[in-house]
Amino acid sequence: MAGGLRQWARVIKRDVHALHLAGRDPRVPWCAKALALLVAAYALSPIDLIPDFIPVLGYLDDVILVPLGILAVVRLIPPGIMAEHRELAAAALERPVSHVAAVAIVCLWIASAALVVWLVWR
Repeated sequence: MAGGLRQWARVIKRDVHALHLAGRDPRVPWCAKALALLVAAYALSPIDLIPDFIPVLGYLDDVILVPLGILAVVRLIPPGIMAEHRELAAAALERPVSHVAAVAIVCLWIASAALVVWLVWR
């Protein structure tokens, strides 16, 4: 079951990236772009239909509505265009990740925070 969930998460991640790419494509209908914007806004918004502090139901709306919204947007995009953007998204996910850059950014943030603390303390 865990392998199935991982595969599902990879597909969702790929499709979200593909939707991002498709949203910038002029061949995609404006209604698909508008719905994609609404789905993204709902997913990132702190305001939900069912508040998250309600046990189980609070997160259930996010688990159901966001994937259904993604599915609706995918169906509005012509299949050929969506397949093209899925291939681009899959290729982007297979590229190697630079952990050196991540460490450098974290070190920069830590140094900046230390400098601010030192300036305030002084």
